[in-house]
Order: sequence, then structure tokens, then C-alpha cells
Amino acid sequence: MFVSLILLWLCIWFIIIQLKSRRPKNFPPGPTALPILGNILQLSLENPLKDFERLRKTYGSVYTLFLGPKPAVIISGTKAIKEAMVTRATEFAGRPQDLFVNDVTQRKGVILADYGPSWKEHRRFALMTLRNFGLGKNTMEERIHGELQYTMNTLEQSIGKKPLSPQMMFHNMASNIICQVLFGRRYEYDHEFIRVIVQCFTENAKLTNGPWAMLYDSFPIIRNLPLPFMKAFKNVETCQKLAVSVLTEHKKTRVPGEPRDFLDCYLDELDKSINGSSFSEQQLTMYALDIHFAGTDTTSNTLLTGFLYLMAYPHIQERCQQEIDEVLGGKHQASFDDRHNMPYMQAVIHEVQRVANTVPLSVFHSTTKDTELMGYSIPKGTLIIPNLTSVLNEEGQWKFPHEFNPENFLNDQGEFVKPEAFMPFSAGPRMCLGEGLARMELFLVMVTLLRRFKFIWPEDAGEPDFTPVYGVTLTPKPYSMKIQLRETQQDGRQTHNRDSGE
Repeated sequence: MFVSLILLWLCIWFIIIQLKSRRPKNFPPGPTALPILGNILQLSLENPLKDFERLRKTYGSVYTLFLGPKPAVIISGTKAIKEAMVTRATEFAGRPQDLFVNDVTQRKGVILADYGPSWKEHRRFALMTLRNFGLGKNTMEERIHGELQYTMNTLEQSIGKKPLSPQMMFHNMASNIICQVLFGRRYEYDHEFIRVIVQCFTENAKLTNGPWAMLYDSFPIIRNLPLPFMKAFKNVETCQKLAVSVLTEHKKTRVPGEPRDFLDCYLDELDKSINGSSFSEQQLTMYALDIHFAGTDTTSNTLLTGFLYLMAYPHIQERCQQEIDEVLGGKHQASFDDRHNMPYMQAVIHEVQRVANTVPLSVFHSTTKDTELMGYSIPKGTLIIPNLTSVLNEEGQWKFPHEFNPENFLNDQGEFVKPEAFMPFSAGPRMCLGEGLARMELFLVMVTLLRRFKFIWPEDAGEPDFTPVYGVTLTPKPYSMKIQLRETQQDGRQTHNRDSGE
């Protein structure tokens, strides 16, 4: 009798799973899904990007994969992604709320918040506050240049010594720039706060889009088992404790109505909030960590990609330096406005962003209502994965889609142009809210460092490896750089390079 009941229960469970895995009417096509497993065996858990492109060639720009019993619609190509993210923006602006990344962040913050009044309120606040702290006496440019001095010192100290590994240098720099906006201070690079947070972010970025997160999302039965994904929960807990300590200090030292930074602005908002407001101290800690992660990982990885390619293509580096010298002349330091006179430098930075492809699958979306896409019916609550990789190297959208070439952003007259397929920050209402800061950082950092230094691939390092390490963000494999000091052309003097041995 007991055996019969077990068999009956298994049969019912199997039927339920089969029904869950069945495609709704007029749903996008896709490969046949196995019971329970879905299509997970057809994907590389280490890096599914090539699999997504392979399946696109078979099923088109909009197709379905089952992650376990759950359907996910993969959107590829400029036309389909623009229809979803721009034309039908609000219908595709949701965030799935039952994935690994939601559980790790306790469904707080702004990046992963579902589309609705709370998200709108917090995004509006973030945009306004980030904009306000870019104005006035302590401008964002001054903060970036101030932090750059520490990076310049690190580079100068490496001249004539063994090649420098820049990974932590760029992560620390980007982290400190956003720390000044969020927390009103910078940290020494060996300070526990920045050291621990950067380490936790780096580990979680690899876990979130890695094989263990995919297994967590596909098979809920394993979620409480002591598997490697549990490390991400511990990392977030560690970061929250650090954020709470900074918040406690702020509450003691703040002057209401005279905000020093993002935390003070939020606390001022809390003072004004009434019942029903989505603002809370619990929300604030994850909110600040959200923005800190977004402002650190993507920018530092883009810079790492940029200098890797500039060393591999020294003629491009030299042309950038020539333009920088001509435009800046005797100016003390670069301004963000100088970009308008540097079409080639602009093209190089944008080409770096294109090939870096830092967030290859954007942040997963979900539909907020029953909708349509490219003729297919998509029910409310469907998981949507925008494949930004497919846009950034799409045939027909770029002159040189599969190589590093600044000509992708220059017209026949040598003027800077931005093709519509350039969307490394995604598009629509869920577009990265730190885009403005990221663009300013990339320009000022790359121009300032290229003006001062020459970056050389070490002779004994073999050939550069451009294959990135896959995660929620793509990261270049660790590498080293040899540094030489430049003397830039000023007041008509001849430019020359001084070798590190002089």
C-alpha cells in the first residue's frame, strides 16, 4: 500500500512538472525540454553565451529555454531588444523575484527591485542625488581626479620594477570614487571596509551567473543544502554589517538638512517620509551596497579591458596619446568637456565598452503584463533574458563586429558617431542609473593615465589572452603591465618617451 502511494505521488508530480514545462499558445519556439531538467543539459553552466548564439541561429531572435520547469525567453539582436526594452518598455521592465540573486540580496535595493511605486521612488531619488553631487564646489570631476592621484602614485612607483598587476588597483580606484558619493569619504586601499567589500563583490559576481546559481534557480529542492552558492549569502551578510557600521556613524554625526553624501540625503528623506513610504533603514543598507557594486565592478572591468587592448594594439595607444597631447596642450588636467574635441579617444573608449561587454546578459527582466514581442505572445511574469552580447557584435550593425577597431565609432570624416546597437548599459527604464558617472570616469581615467604613461605588454608574458572570465560581469583574465613615463608635448616642445631605465 505504501509503495503504491509513493508511485501515485511520483506520477502526479511528474504530470505537474510536464504541464509546467509546456509552452503556452503562440509562445516563442525553442529546443525540446526534458522533464524536471528542462534545457539545462544543452547549456554550458560555466559560460552559456556561445550556446545562446548557437540556439539563436536555429530558433531566431526570440526563443524559449526551460531552466528546470521554468520558461525563460531569450531576446537577441538590436531589433528584438529595442522592441522589448524601448518600444514596450514598461511591459518588460519587471524583475523576476524568485531567483538566486533575489534571495541573496533579500529583495532589497534598487537594481533588482520589481517594477512598481517603490522602485520608481528609489530610482528617482538615486538619479536626483547622483546628479546633485556632481554639481557645486566638490564636483564629480574633482573627486575622480583626486582619486586618480593615488593611482598615478602606484604606477610611478612601479616604473623600473617588475610588471604591475592592475586588477586591485582599478577595483580600488572605482570603489573609492563611488564611496565618496555614497559615504562622503575615501578609504586607504588596505582599509578593511574597501578590502573586504571589493573581495565580496568579486566573489559574488562570479557566483551570480555561474553554474551554482543556475542550479539554484533551476532546482529549488537544493536551495538549503550546504553547497558553494551559500558563500554568496555570507558575503552579503558581511557587507551589510560594514554598511550598518557606516550608517550608525552617519546618524551620530549628520546635521539634518545639510547632507554630506548619499547616506545623509537618504536619512533626510526618511525624516520627511510618512506612513506608506518605501524608504527605510533596512532598505538603505542594501540600496547603498547595490550602487556601490554597480559603480565598482563594471567600471573597473571596463578599464582592465581597455588597457589590455591598448597594450596589445600599441599603434592605437599612440594615436590616442597624440590626440590627447594636441587637445590638452598645457592644460593642468583633462575635463569631461574635452571629449568633444577628442573623436578618436571617444571612439576608443566606446570600442572598449563594446568589446568588454561587461554585463553580457544585462540584468534579467520579467514581463509586467501579458504582452507581445516580434509576433509572439508573452504572458505576465515571464523571465526575460536580454542577450546584449548579440547586439554588441551583431553583423550588419558594426563595420568590424568581431575585432577591436575604433573605426566602429568613426564616420568617413573621422567624426565620432554612436550606432544604435551600442547599448552596454542596457536600454529603457531599467537602463543603468550610473551611466553618467561611468562615462565620466572612463574618459577622465583613460585620458589622464595615457597622457602621463606608456603601457607596454611585458616581453615574457606570452600573447595577450582576450578570453574573459564569465560571471554576472565579464572580467579579463589577470594580466600584468609594464609602465614607462611619458613627457607630453607642451608649449611646442617635442614629445618623447623616457624609458623606465633612465
